[in-house]
Amino acid sequence: MEAADIKIDVIIPIYKPDIKFKHLIERLKKQKDKPDRIILLQTIEEEKQGEKNKSLIGEEFIAYAMELEASDFRIECVEINKKDFDHGGTRAYGASLSNADLLMFMTQDAVPADTLLITKLKEAFTEPNIGAAYGRQLPREEAGIVESYTRKFNYPEADSVKTLEDLPKLGIKTYFCSDVCAAYRRSVYEELGGFVTRTIFNEDMIMAAGIIKAGYAVAYVSGAKVYHSHSYTYKEQFRRNFDMAVSQAEYQSVFSGIKSESEGKKLVLQTASHLVKRGRIYLLPGLVAESGFKYLGYLAGRNYRKLPLSLIRKWSMNPGYFREGKGSRK
Repeated sequence: MEAADIKIDVIIPIYKPDIKFKHLIERLKKQKDKPDRIILLQTIEEEKQGEKNKSLIGEEFIAYAMELEASDFRIECVEINKKDFDHGGTRAYGASLSNADLLMFMTQDAVPADTLLITKLKEAFTEPNIGAAYGRQLPREEAGIVESYTRKFNYPEADSVKTLEDLPKLGIKTYFCSDVCAAYRRSVYEELGGFVTRTIFNEDMIMAAGIIKAGYAVAYVSGAKVYHSHSYTYKEQFRRNFDMAVSQAEYQSVFSGIKSESEGKKLVLQTASHLVKRGRIYLLPGLVAESGFKYLGYLAGRNYRKLPLSLIRKWSMNPGYFREGKGSRK
C-alpha cells in the first residue's frame, strides 16, 4: 500500500492539558498528511457527591481544539473517569474507536517539530513487516544539558529497524518504543490482542515486545520529530523509575532475563563524558544524585511486592493503580 493511501487516526489521552496541547493540535492541523481523525481521551474527576468535576485547568485548550476541527479530519473527545484510567486500558479503548489502517498515539505534551511527522511515520509502513513505528523526541528549548543529552541518547539521528535477531545485541532496547509518538499497524495490533488493559507503565514496550516476538519489526523513524522533554526533580525521577520497574515486575513474560541496568549505566557514563567535554564538570554531582534516585526507584519497584501498600502508594506516580484488588501483588 502506498503511504498516501494509508488512513491514520491520532489518539491522545489528555488530563488538564496546558499550552503545549494547543500547539500540538495546531501543528497536527498543519501536517502535510493529515490524520483522518483525532480522538481525545479526556480523563475527568468525580467529586465525592458523584458530580463530574471538569477542572477549569486545560478546559480552554480542549475547547480551542474542538473549534479547530477541519473539513478534512474530525476531532472527537471521549470522557474517561479518572478511576478508570490505565496506561494500557485507556489506549486500548481509544484504539477500539478507530477503524483506520494505522493507530497513532501521542501524549498531550508532544509537539510536532514540522509538517512531516505523520508523513514520515506512514512511510515506514510501506514495508509490510513493520508492525509499529515510533518517532524522535527532541528536547524543548528550556531543557537542561543532561535532559537534552538523554534525548539524544535514546533518540539518535539514524533510523533503525528492530527484530528478534537484535535481542542479543540490543537487549531491552530491542523492545523500546514510546507512545509519546508511535503508530501501530491495525492488523498486527488486533492480531496480537492490542494493548494490555492493566499496566502502570510501559504499555508501549509490552506491545512492541509482542510485535517483535510474533516475527514483525519495530521501526524507529528519526525524521518523525516531536518536541518532548521533562525537568523532573530527584523525587519525581525516583517515582517514575519505581513505576517503570513495577511494570517490569508484573510482566515477567516480557522483561524476564533482559537486564535494563546496563543500559542505564551506559547512559550515565556517556552523559558524564559529555559534561566533561563541554566543560560542565560542576554538573557531575547532580548527575550522580539523579542517577542514584533513578536506580533506587528502580530497585524498589522491582521488589514492590515486598513493601507495605501505604509505602507503594507513596512512592508511585500513580497511587490509584494500587487500589485494593488492582495492581497485582502476587
